[in-house]
Amino acid sequence: MDKGDEMDLTVLPRSWAPYIQALFRIMVGLLFIEHGTGKLLGFPPGAVPPGEPFAMLIFTGLMELVGGALIVLGLLTRPVAFVLSGYMAVGYFMAHAPMGFFPILNHGELAILYSFAFLYFAAAGAGAWSVDAAFAGPRADRRHDALSRA
Repeated sequence: MDKGDEMDLTVLPRSWAPYIQALFRIMVGLLFIEHGTGKLLGFPPGAVPPGEPFAMLIFTGLMELVGGALIVLGLLTRPVAFVLSGYMAVGYFMAHAPMGFFPILNHGELAILYSFAFLYFAAAGAGAWSVDAAFAGPRADRRHDALSRA
């Protein structure tokens, strides 16, 4: 089969990719912020893990609140996402893995998903609708288009 004869099974147009990526980044960031507001502001109520030391509560709450806000804005996305990916991996192994091997049983699925979502953003960047994209300007759009055609 020649390259021009390949069947295209794309459901959504490829041109939508940066915008879907941005929606994913914004939703992940907003959900992550909720963990921080629960720990630091008590909203939503009942979000504070029982028995967590105060210093750990402040540290984790700040990581989640500030890191989540930076992810939503798409500001310094790659380095912030890299740090948050490691943060969630460490969180999984500290809090969930000791309770058992299987994530469904140790309630660690969300920590794993966050870790890999942030790892994706560390590699792929923020996508559209981000401060990072605004600073990069049209040059980044041309580079992205060239890479997506390759």
